[in-house]
Amino acid sequence: MEIANTPQPPYYAVIFTSITSEQLEGYEETATRMVELAKQQDGFLGFESARDGIGITVSYWKDLNSIKNWKFNLEHSLARQQGNKKWYTAFKTRIALVEKDYGKL
Repeated sequence: MEIANTPQPPYYAVIFTSITSEQLEGYEETATRMVELAKQQDGFLGFESARDGIGITVSYWKDLNSIKNWKFNLEHSLARQQGNKKWYTAFKTRIALVEKDYGKL
């Protein structure tokens, strides 16, 4: 895993925070597929993910329309349904406008 090399702001971050259940059959495969699929979406800029009890995945997008298109992608919608039914005991999605970033890559 590495830190996403995002462009100069502004851009958007989708922050997905989750706690997994004990029913994780198919979870890793689906998570891997969602990353592959997201990378193919117009407006996708990168992502970062970590899990240590609580999972946090941040994906970066060019604009709100790109995020909307990703949300309504059929395969992603089916994965979200599975997550809601069996993989997550709790989750929250937040969308934020990134106005400034700095650091060392």
